[in-house]
Amino acid sequence: MENPEIAQRLSGMADLIDLTGGSAFRARAYRRAAQLIELLSSRAEDLVREGKFAELPGIGSGIQGHVEQLLAHGSFDEYDALAAKVPPGVRELLQVEGVGPTTASAAWKKLQVTSVDALEEACRDGRLARVPRLGAKRVATIAEAIARYRARRGRTPLFRALGFAEELLRVLRQVPGVERAEAAGSLRRRKETVGDLDLLVATRNPQPVVRAFTHGRGVEHVQAAGPTRCTVRLAAGLSADLRIVEPDCFGAALHYFTGSKAHNIAVRMRAVRKGLKLSEYGIFDGRDRCIGGATEEEVYRAVGLPYIPPELREDTGELEAAAQGELPRLVELEDLRGDLHVHSNASSDGTSSVEELAAEARRLGREYLAITDHSRSRPLGLGPTQLARHAKRLRALDHELGGRPHLLAGIEVDIGPQGELDLPDAALAKLDLVVASVHAHFNDPREVMTARMIAAIRSGLVDVLGHPTGRQLGQRDPCALDLEAVLAAAREHGVALEANATPERMDLDDQGCRAAKRAGVPVVISSDAHHVSQLANLQFGVWMARRGWLERGDVLNASSWDALQGRLRRKPARSPGHVTHPP
Repeated sequence: MENPEIAQRLSGMADLIDLTGGSAFRARAYRRAAQLIELLSSRAEDLVREGKFAELPGIGSGIQGHVEQLLAHGSFDEYDALAAKVPPGVRELLQVEGVGPTTASAAWKKLQVTSVDALEEACRDGRLARVPRLGAKRVATIAEAIARYRARRGRTPLFRALGFAEELLRVLRQVPGVERAEAAGSLRRRKETVGDLDLLVATRNPQPVVRAFTHGRGVEHVQAAGPTRCTVRLAAGLSADLRIVEPDCFGAALHYFTGSKAHNIAVRMRAVRKGLKLSEYGIFDGRDRCIGGATEEEVYRAVGLPYIPPELREDTGELEAAAQGELPRLVELEDLRGDLHVHSNASSDGTSSVEELAAEARRLGREYLAITDHSRSRPLGLGPTQLARHAKRLRALDHELGGRPHLLAGIEVDIGPQGELDLPDAALAKLDLVVASVHAHFNDPREVMTARMIAAIRSGLVDVLGHPTGRQLGQRDPCALDLEAVLAAAREHGVALEANATPERMDLDDQGCRAAKRAGVPVVISSDAHHVSQLANLQFGVWMARRGWLERGDVLNASSWDALQGRLRRKPARSPGHVTHPP
């Protein structure tokens, strides 16, 4: 059992605890463990075998025992006992935005609703509205959420799909005779969600590759198996397609299977105009002689273009830009110099100390780190007195560290229903960095949500607008928002927009990043880490930024420490004598 499957089972355990009225604290512990395991760079199985699994943060003896059982038997006793009490379809109800454990449990126990279809029927016939604390307005919202859920069902978040793909590729690359094995499709283009996995292998001996793929761990069903193409269904519910090609045409095949379809058609039309034929088997001249295709560079060179990065291949102007020599030099992870949205254990859901976060940031080579814990409207968030005390402690530690890394005393302040900020102006004015975010009332009408964000931007106290659309992949759709109006206000008031790199968010999305670039608004790629291990998540934000055509100069935290201080200009409402730190 691989990391994503272990994580899914632990997350499922959290759902079962919620649905059966168990401890919310225990459910949170399972969810945190699931997220940690899903994003591990090492295999959990190897860590268990080496006796290192218990060293992971948040992994107690109970969860370790469950994982050991999972690895040995494919399940664990406590999960099986709870699962026997809950019909399978009830857990799916939790995937509908606005349906939490209390609502799902009430619909199940009072109305015998055990599927999304049954929930929709209960919305239509008025039964759900009669459940205590729901009512017609809430039920109408749930009915709309069911339609959105159906639209996104069958898509797997990128971070989860990556885990399955990397494990399959690890196995395939170990097969003798395999020269290359890569993921293609929307996964390689780094779309935030993936329909299925497309894998490509270059070898002159396909048979052992087919055998390894169809008999691999995690394969539940072989749907098709031919000499050069196979399709399997993974136990986790994802389909995976394997294509096997000769090494001499691997580049042409990788280009073809990476897509997108619209991009491929546009490239092939350029080839036709040059008297060439382009397919997954190579580049052919007018006499059907193969003249290239071993690399993708050969494919693009044949049609008179430079190499186009996979993230741009959506036929949204990349071919025209390439032809004119105007392709962007896309931002890279190595361009980022710091992280401007990180949580410590000073507020509700952070689990690492400031010292631990600073040490890990130093190990990762970060020049600066903004500690931005939650404000008081969040559970156990910071009020003005606690915030002042916390900022004082951060500045003392910053002095001790001597700039390795530089620490900024900040806050993630909630944006209220009317656009008001959750802390007094005087408290915010004394901070080095203010991230303002919406954490409630996501279903506000478009004009109301837009007005809330613009009001926060116009306060003169905000540096960064955090996770602007509030989406959570597979769980919550983006809020209704006039992004162009928000960007206009952000530009006027010198506020950056965040590309939140939390794998479940990736918010702004690619279109939002590109809109920010057009508007001249800087983007901040932040981890929003709640544990030291999550400081490494910046790559997910980089992928969205790359899909949005962002370059290093478009990203605020690609600035050096000195340049950052110049760009984080003081707002008029802040105390005029306050400075962050001397350069």
